[in-house]
Amino acid sequence: MLLKGNEIISLFKGREQKILQTIKLAYKIYAKGDCNLPHSSFLRFPNNETDRIIALPAYLGEDFNTAGLKWIASFPGNLAVGIERASAVLILNSVQNGRPQAVLESSVISAKRTAASAAIAACSLQGEQLIDTIGLIGCGLINFETIRFLSAAIPTIKTLFIYDLILERADQFKYKCQQILEGIEIVIVEKTNNVLKNASVISFATTASIPHIFDIYECHPGSIILHTSLRDLSPEIILSADNIVDDVDHVCRAQTSIHLAEQQTCNRDFIRCTLGDLLNGTAPQKQDNKITIFSPFGLGILDIAVGQLAYELALQENRGTILESFFPTSWLQREEAWVSA
Repeated sequence: MLLKGNEIISLFKGREQKILQTIKLAYKIYAKGDCNLPHSSFLRFPNNETDRIIALPAYLGEDFNTAGLKWIASFPGNLAVGIERASAVLILNSVQNGRPQAVLESSVISAKRTAASAAIAACSLQGEQLIDTIGLIGCGLINFETIRFLSAAIPTIKTLFIYDLILERADQFKYKCQQILEGIEIVIVEKTNNVLKNASVISFATTASIPHIFDIYECHPGSIILHTSLRDLSPEIILSADNIVDDVDHVCRAQTSIHLAEQQTCNRDFIRCTLGDLLNGTAPQKQDNKITIFSPFGLGILDIAVGQLAYELALQENRGTILESFFPTSWLQREEAWVSA
């Protein structure tokens, strides 16, 4: 089956709760160990520090019992010429015979699984505090999907503070948010500090490659930072916080802020637990009222879980394109021409 991006958007319309449930279940299965999650492989280019293509292979067991590979390109310069930064393909394979079952456009899947993951983290970390203000730093697709899933998961949100380096992008973002958010005030601010001091949950989704935030003293005690872009915060901020990750080994690489903190301390003791541990009720208790930072490296199990959901929905609704003759005839059955010496 071939599933195009617009088909996946249509299949997922209004299904935020189903996607949240899918991601939550995937995390729980991952935390119990019924998965195989090799490290992502980064393909980079000579004399090019910004562009990359990443391969994320994964197997996820129990209710999913599926395997696959996401191949995702990130070219930030695309934004200047009016096309999306990320493009991706997801291949789902049968675990019975290894053959590909589906080829899916995956930038939609990637954005939604990333956003749903952040929303689940916010819900899991909020405790008894009321979340009514959200701050977004970076006005692109990832934070747009993040507020979509946060508003679906947290009905108490009243105000949204947004910031982007480019004011025009913030204006466009506000207009798009007004189409999906009812009854939520949207405020564009001129500095990141205005987001930090006003919001109880802050989501970073930027293209930063090195830390550019060096203090968070204006954040309220107990604030939650969803550090989706992974490289915005200095290692000193990381070491001062209560740190939750999606996978310890995965996030401690590729010069993420967590990786920089590990290099500085030569240990990983500053990481309390994974999100899967929180969801399964096996996480150590938070010791004090530190600001909590969730740093998700982005796990291939989430892509194949959401990809599997798209595949099943497509089968139910008779969507997508079936490729009848994708595989070749067995070599034993092919007619071969005799070649004389």
